[in-house]
Amino acid sequence: MNFAGKTAVITGAASGIGLGLAHEAAHRGIRLILADRDEAALKEVASSLPDTLAIPTDVTDSVAVQALADRAFDHLGTVDLLFNNAGIMATGFTWEIEPARWDASLAVNVGGVLNGLRAFVPRMIAAGTPSRIVNTASVGGFGPSPLMSPYSATKFAVVALTEALKGELDMIGAPIAVSLLAPGPVRSAIFDDPFGGTAIHPATTQFVDTLRDMIATHGMDPQPFAAAVFDAIARGDYWIVPQPEALDPMLERRHRMIMDRTQPDFSLG
Repeated sequence: MNFAGKTAVITGAASGIGLGLAHEAAHRGIRLILADRDEAALKEVASSLPDTLAIPTDVTDSVAVQALADRAFDHLGTVDLLFNNAGIMATGFTWEIEPARWDASLAVNVGGVLNGLRAFVPRMIAAGTPSRIVNTASVGGFGPSPLMSPYSATKFAVVALTEALKGELDMIGAPIAVSLLAPGPVRSAIFDDPFGGTAIHPATTQFVDTLRDMIATHGMDPQPFAAAVFDAIARGDYWIVPQPEALDPMLERRHRMIMDRTQPDFSLG
C-alpha cells in the first residue's frame, strides 16, 4: 500500500507508541492530525513533522473528541486512518487503588476508544471511502496480571470492543477495516507515574521496578515498533502483534488453563 497522501488521526500522540506512530506516518507521507492532552509536548511533536496539525484533546471528554473529528474532517477532507491509541497505567492492589485512578483508567483506556468511535465512525461511513480504525489494546488484553488490574481489565475491554466493531461494520458493508494493535513491552512513559497517589505497597514498588527494568532491557523502541504496525496495516492485518514472543507463549498457557479448568498460576511468568 502506498500511504503517501493518505490522512490519519492519532490520539495519545505526544509520547511513546503514539509518538512513534506519528513519526512513521510522516515518514510514509501521511497527512496528520495529532491529539493528546499534553498540549506543550503535542505542539512540539507536531512542529517537528511536515503537514501535521496538533489539536490538544482529552479523549475522556466526548464533546472534545467530537470537536476533534469536526476539525479533522474540515482540515483533512477525509480520515483514512484513525488510531485510538491514548492509554494510561495504574498499579497496586485492586482494592487499594483509589477510585479516581480506577475511574481514570476506565475513562481513558475504554471511554477514550469509545468516544473516538462515536465521533469518527459515522463520518467515515458517510464518506464511503476505504479507511481503517486501529485500536490500541495490549498483550495484557489477553492475559491479566496481578497489581495492574485496571490496565488488564480495560485492555480486555478494548479487545472485545474492537472485535465487536469489526463485526458491526462488516454487517452493514461499511468500507472501514479494523485492526487490533497489541503491543508488548515498548519503551514509553506509561510507567512514569503508575501509582497516582495510591499508598504504595512494597510488592507494588518491586513489581513496577521489575517491569521498568524489563522494558529498558527488552522493550522495543517506538520507531521500529511503528514501522511494524504500518507494515501490518499495508498487509491488511486485523491482528497487529509486532512482538509475538510476548503474546504467544502466554496465550497458549492461558488457553490451556481455561480448557483444563485449572487455577490461574502467575508463577508461570
